Amino acid sequence: MILYPAIELQNGRCVSLYRGRLDEPQIWHVDPVEKAMEFAAAGAEWLHITDFDAVTGEGGNEDLVAEIIRKAGIPVQLAGGMRLGERAVEWIDRGVGRVVVGTLATRHPDTVKALAKQYPDQIVLSVDVYQGKVVDDGWRSLTAFDPVDYVTAFEDAPLAAMIVTDIDSDIEDADASLGLITGLADMSRTPVVANGLIQSLDDLSRLKYVRNVAGAMIGRALFRKTISLPDALELAWAPLEPAAGFK
Repeated sequence: MILYPAIELQNGRCVSLYRGRLDEPQIWHVDPVEKAMEFAAAGAEWLHITDFDAVTGEGGNEDLVAEIIRKAGIPVQLAGGMRLGERAVEWIDRGVGRVVVGTLATRHPDTVKALAKQYPDQIVLSVDVYQGKVVDDGWRSLTAFDPVDYVTAFEDAPLAAMIVTDIDSDIEDADASLGLITGLADMSRTPVVANGLIQSLDDLSRLKYVRNVAGAMIGRALFRKTISLPDALELAWAPLEPAAGFK
């Protein structure tokens, strides 16, 4: 399993949002570039960045993201503001390992499928679910798409992964999110990356046994220091213990 330490940017600062509420950020007083280098030094194989300013279309953190790409020393997966295919290609040309598409996929699915064929292993589908439906536009618009039907529509595209986020589930209600992720992972051939689920090492332990879950994003727990990244990496890389059979 691959762990993706997540850095969320707003106005040049590291933040965490509760259910995507952009007007109520929890600000972490750390340098984003130094934090990225710290995650890499701890052994992370990938780094995930979400640019919330690009999500809203009110500017962005392009220079900061570019600096992180140069200095982190590990591949970067970038989300935020990929509403045009040209924008995704621009970031790939600038050295991003993977780009995450959400609104582009709900509104122009053929563009995303073409990008996935042109850039295999570099396009990631974001599947954000609220009240049983997929949402887009930075979690601000509820679509008519059922998550299963939505994921099925992209089954033929050579996507690198899909990130599944259950917005409707409170942080304390991890079982609900695990149920959504388990269901989508079970029916999809695309590797699943779980988002918003890992608050403890116990959560990570359970997730390891879900079929087709290839990774997990961890953000707030790392900044709160309720999870040590070296400990989480050790657990993620450990071989699965054999499960007892039932007759």
